[in-house]
Amino acid sequence: MFGYMGQILRVDLTNGRVSVEALREDDCKMFLGGSGLATKYLFDEVPKGTDPLGPDNRLIFMTGPLTGTESPSAGRYCVVTKSPLTGFWGEGNSGGSWGVYLKNSGFDGIIFEGISPKPVYLVIDDGKAELKDAERLWGKGVGETTKLIKEGLGEDFNVACIGIAGENLVRYAGIFNDAHRPAGRCGVGAVMGSKRLKAVAARGTQEIKIANKDAFSQISKRNYDLVNESLLKITLETYGTAMVTDLVNVRGGFPTRNWQTGVVPDIDKISGITLESTLLVDRKHCYACPISCCRVSVVKSGPYACKGEGPEYETIGAFGAMCALYDLEAVTFAHNLCDEYGLDVISTGSTIAFAIECYEKGILTKADTDGLELKFGDADVVIQLIRKIARREGIGDLLAEGTKRVAAKLDKGAESFAMHVKGLELPAYDPRAAKICGLAFVTANRGGDHITAYVEGPAFVDTPLLCIEDSRIEDWIVENPAEAKVVKDLEDALTVFDCAGTCKFMGMALATQEWVDMIANCVGWEFTVSDFRKVGERVYNLARSFNVRDGLTRADDTLPKRLLEEPLPEGAAEGHTVKKLDQSLDAYYEFRGWGKKTGKPTPEKLKELNLDYVIDKI
Repeated sequence: MFGYMGQILRVDLTNGRVSVEALREDDCKMFLGGSGLATKYLFDEVPKGTDPLGPDNRLIFMTGPLTGTESPSAGRYCVVTKSPLTGFWGEGNSGGSWGVYLKNSGFDGIIFEGISPKPVYLVIDDGKAELKDAERLWGKGVGETTKLIKEGLGEDFNVACIGIAGENLVRYAGIFNDAHRPAGRCGVGAVMGSKRLKAVAARGTQEIKIANKDAFSQISKRNYDLVNESLLKITLETYGTAMVTDLVNVRGGFPTRNWQTGVVPDIDKISGITLESTLLVDRKHCYACPISCCRVSVVKSGPYACKGEGPEYETIGAFGAMCALYDLEAVTFAHNLCDEYGLDVISTGSTIAFAIECYEKGILTKADTDGLELKFGDADVVIQLIRKIARREGIGDLLAEGTKRVAAKLDKGAESFAMHVKGLELPAYDPRAAKICGLAFVTANRGGDHITAYVEGPAFVDTPLLCIEDSRIEDWIVENPAEAKVVKDLEDALTVFDCAGTCKFMGMALATQEWVDMIANCVGWEFTVSDFRKVGERVYNLARSFNVRDGLTRADDTLPKRLLEEPLPEGAAEGHTVKKLDQSLDAYYEFRGWGKKTGKPTPEKLKELNLDYVIDKI
């Protein structure tokens, strides 16, 4: 097989058995790889009602056909599982270079099942794999775990691991590779911790065979040059993802103090421009990426002294705006703390901000918070809460459950300002300022997620996504059900990036045909623009079907009450709420070929996508 190693590792942690099975070419043609292939395994092997933290759940690491090749930004891998945070389909996706190491070790992916009787880690060395005792690593942070494994095995190994948050089953713990790169969302790290799997270390020298090597190299170089010449490179490399803080804030859509407003008054204190001119010391890039968008920052002295990668836009949103920490040094320290503990910054910051508002409203008291006085703008309290969450100490044990479960336990109206969709905390884009973002949040398969459709780029930054036509809409603040097709098309197209093993940012720099040319010349079978779109649609429908089988209905496709009923109090979007969500959903379901009353893929749609076997299961 071209573009693939042709092998999957299966690890039965209960019995300590490691086996190898062949990758099925027909599955690759249907689902391409990465998230698509992993979703196929998950749907087939994880039945309805499976406990996400139990032995029957699967934890699936998967690369794509472009992972490890010359293609621009081809260093990504995904982790797919049943999410302990949402109870539905969950995916984490990460860059860096770990996915390349896995593939060069001779395998396209790994399927973990069962629960180990003791802590272990998996070592994959050039086609051979074995489980090793991890007792000495248990209780260690991400950085220390990575360091210890490399000292024992060799610096030429790359490590993906969990920190103590994953060990303690924090429902939004992530898996971290290259020390700072997270497969962060949906609690994939908690699933890894539940299986008592501390880490996966990989190295190898095995070649990825390309079908049409010369043509692939020429196309990849051309596309690499196109990205190098793009505005995307200039802006992302200079300011990182934090470049958009000012742009979202000026639109009145930068969620602040748990979404009570959309404007940070002192945005200059936490902007990407300020980060670049104060704390930034270096930039890093993922494997084969022309853009060094990762920040390397240093706080040289004081209570927040630290060095690490970040903070990124979502960290500044989660801690800087949501928790009202208008101090980049404090935000950077919080970011690095989450990296070391193995926490998703979005869910961590959002849950803390929610807790602070609960305290303000008297729903939480000092008796609940270990004597802490929770208030916006108090960096020391936020940092104490991060530590408590990772360790599940005191109030941290409750907050480690995530916003949805916390709100349900507290009651007293807390659910109305618990900012999540399907249990996944929302990213830092307020749909009251750009209504189409609300539709994208509620239809994302993993819950409140911005990168599934990435409509925020065109909506807030006026950056078209070249992977679909007409993604630039002049005024996306106006509710228009016809925009539902834009969301659907972007979800399908960007899903293919997760299947191929490449970065979605490249969708801003390269058109669909350019990706199709790379994929076709890599794998060696006919692959057209139509095939590109069909793969994305097929994978999207299969993930939706997984959710439907586990009880998802149209009622789950909704936004927090605050966004539907509370107008923004200030800024460019003052007075706005999200309206016409039901009409937009009707239009979206129609474009999808899903039942309007149920939100379920119809038999006709599943047959069209060659997913006939799914019909009887949902």
